[in-house]
Formats: sequence, C-alpha cells, structure tokens
Amino acid sequence: MSNARRYRLNFRDLMAQCESNYARLLPFIRALGERDSLDLALGRGRPRTVHIRVLERSPYTTTLRLQDQALHDAMPAPRLTVRLYHDARLAEVTEASPFRRVQARYPYPNSHMHQRDEKAQWNRFLGEWLAHVHDHGRDAAPPWRRSGTTGD
Repeated sequence: MSNARRYRLNFRDLMAQCESNYARLLPFIRALGERDSLDLALGRGRPRTVHIRVLERSPYTTTLRLQDQALHDAMPAPRLTVRLYHDARLAEVTEASPFRRVQARYPYPNSHMHQRDEKAQWNRFLGEWLAHVHDHGRDAAPPWRRSGTTGD
C-alpha cells in the first residue's frame, strides 16, 4: 500500500470532537454527582432507557459506560466506554460494543471490517447521541439541564 492511500488521522478534528463531547457530557456528570449511575428515559409512550454508569473516578479522569436499550433483539444496543480528561476538557470513546478497545486507525481491509477512521466515527456518533439524549432525555433526579444553557 502506498503512503498516498494510507489513512491519516485528522488530529485537529478529533480533538475538536472530543472537546465538544466533553461539554455535552458535563450536564450528565453534574447530575451524577456522587452517584455511580444515572438512567435517562428517551421518548414517550414506551420510552427506552439510556444508562450512564461511572466505571472509574480519579482527580484528572472519569471513565463512563453509556448504554442504550436495544430497540430489537436482532439489533444490539450501542454501548460505549468514554474517558473524560478533566484537565484537558476532552472526552474520547475508548471502547465500543461489541468490540474491545477502539484504535485510532485500522488497516483496510481487515478481518473485523473496521473502517480506517473507526475512532473518529465513534466519537462523532457519541456527539450526536449525546445531543439527542440532552434534547429528549428525562430523569427523575434533579434536573441536569439548566434553562438557557447548552451544556457548560
């Protein structure tokens, strides 16, 4: 494979996405407080649940697992592990179900059919998912949305 065809990670775009994801996660971090989990209902009628669980807390990082409820038995629910770096104000997807660790880039083609830019795609997906949960989720706990703010 020639260098001209080799995928190059766009680090600037990835960091911008990770900054945005961090800002979108802040309301949920505030709502968690000292709790280890938070369940959010999405939709009306038969709402589905998004479960946010703290896997690890340290002074500079927090690791969360976000899991949506499956819509159908044949379609597995998304489950992401996200590490928040509080000093840098970044949040990145480190694992995506059903795969283990998400790498920055993959050779293509590969046996698991990962896309070359899998990490960037998972981080974009996280941003879109968080925006949807923020706009449509509700919790019985104290409000995690402040009127007039967009997440910070």
